[in-house]
Amino acid sequence: MLLPRMGRTPSARSSRRARKSLIAASAAFLLFGPTMAVADAQPAPADLPAQLIAAVTRDLKISPDEYLRRADVAQQVAAFSTTAQRQFPQVFAGSWLNDQGNAVVALSQGPGADQARDAAQSAGFEVRNVAKSESTLRGEKTAFENWLAAAPPEISALVRGVVVDTVNNSIAVRVQQAGLPLPSFIDPSRVIVTAPPVAGERIDLAATPVAGDGNGALAGGDGYASVVGRSSLRCSLGFNGTDRAGNVVNISAGHCNPDIESAGTGSAAAVYEMNGDKAGAQLGTFQKSVLGEQDYSIIRVNDNARARFENNLVRIPGQAPIPVDGVATPVVGAPVCKSGARTGFSCGVINGVDQTVQVGDRQLTQSFSANICALPGDSGGAIVTGRLALGISSASSVADFPICEIPNIIGAITGDTPQLFAQPLSVVLSDNPGLSVRTS
Repeated sequence: MLLPRMGRTPSARSSRRARKSLIAASAAFLLFGPTMAVADAQPAPADLPAQLIAAVTRDLKISPDEYLRRADVAQQVAAFSTTAQRQFPQVFAGSWLNDQGNAVVALSQGPGADQARDAAQSAGFEVRNVAKSESTLRGEKTAFENWLAAAPPEISALVRGVVVDTVNNSIAVRVQQAGLPLPSFIDPSRVIVTAPPVAGERIDLAATPVAGDGNGALAGGDGYASVVGRSSLRCSLGFNGTDRAGNVVNISAGHCNPDIESAGTGSAAAVYEMNGDKAGAQLGTFQKSVLGEQDYSIIRVNDNARARFENNLVRIPGQAPIPVDGVATPVVGAPVCKSGARTGFSCGVINGVDQTVQVGDRQLTQSFSANICALPGDSGGAIVTGRLALGISSASSVADFPICEIPNIIGAITGDTPQLFAQPLSVVLSDNPGLSVRTS
C-alpha cells in the first residue's frame, strides 16, 4: 500500500493539493517553528544508531533512554494483560501506556475485580475503573461488523475500519465522511473522519540480473524490487529469519508481490537488490504471500545470498543498524519506529491494536496503527519498539504526499496526523509454525 509512483505525472488534483499543503506548511513553520524544536539529544545508548536517535528525539520528543524504557514497560503490561484476560475475563478491560509512558490497566466491576486490582497494583501499574470489560467491547465490535455487513453499500463503502478503543472504553470507527448514520451504541465522539489508506501503484522498472552475487549485509529497511514479467514493485525488506526447514528468509509485505498466486511455485516473482533506481543482483523469490485479512510475504533467499541475510539488523539503507533481540506485542501508547527505503526511520505512538481497516477492496484485520508518516517504497519495512521486532509496514493514510514534512505539519495544526497501518509480526509467526526472526 506504500508503493512507489516513479515515472508517473501527478494528477492536477494532486498537484493542487500539494501546492495548498506547501502553503500551509510554510505558514506552519512561521507560526509554530519555535515550539516545534526538539529537545537536545541525549547521550546515545551504545546499541541505538544515530539515525534512530534523531528520529526518536524529533518525532517522540523523548530521550533514547526514555524510548527504551517505555518500550520495555509496554511489553511488561502486555505480558500482564495476557494473563489477566485469562484469569479475569469478566472485568479486564484492556491496558495501555499513558502520555507519561506509564502502564495503565482498566478494570470494570464484577467477579474478580478486587483480585485483578491487587495484581495490577502489585505489578506497579495504575488501575483505572471503567464501565465495560474488554469482552463487552469486543462484543460491540462484532455487533458493529455485523451491522456493517448488512448496511447499504453507499454507507458501508464510507466506513474505513473499527477498533476497540481501550483508552476511552468504547468502540472507535474510522469513516471517510462525517454524518454517517451509525448504530446507537457507537459514541459519536469516537467516530473519526480520516483519509482511507491508499493503494499502491505498479511501476516500470528494468530488472535484469547483473553479474556477480552482490556483497554486504542486507537488513530490514533496505530497498528491493520485486519483478514478474513486466510487472515491477519497489518495497523495503522486513525482518530476516529462517523457516521451519532452515531456509534463510525475509519477512516483508504481501502486497509487495506483484503476482500473489505464483508465490511458492517455479514461476514466483523474483526479488532483486536495489542499486539506486535500478535493480541489481537477484536475491530470492516469494515463497509465500498473503494479501487479504493479513498482509505479509515470506521471501526465500537464494543460496548464493544467504550470508547477506544472516543477521538481525534494521537500519536506514547504508547507515548503522539496530540489532533486534526479540519479538514484541503491539500495545496502545507504546513508542514505535519504522524503517523504510524511502523515508528511513520515523517514530510515533501506537493508537490502535487488533483493528479492522478497509484498504482498497480488502479488509486488513488484527492490524495496529501508529501516528507515523510512511510513503511509497516504505512498504514491507520493519517496525520496531525499543530493540524488539514488532510489525511490517502495510498501508498509509498519506501515501499521496511527496515528502513527510507536509502531512506531519498539517497534522500538527489540524490534529489529522498521518496513520501507518501495520501487520503484527506475532500474527505472521503464529500463522507459520517454525518461522522465526533472527535475534542474534
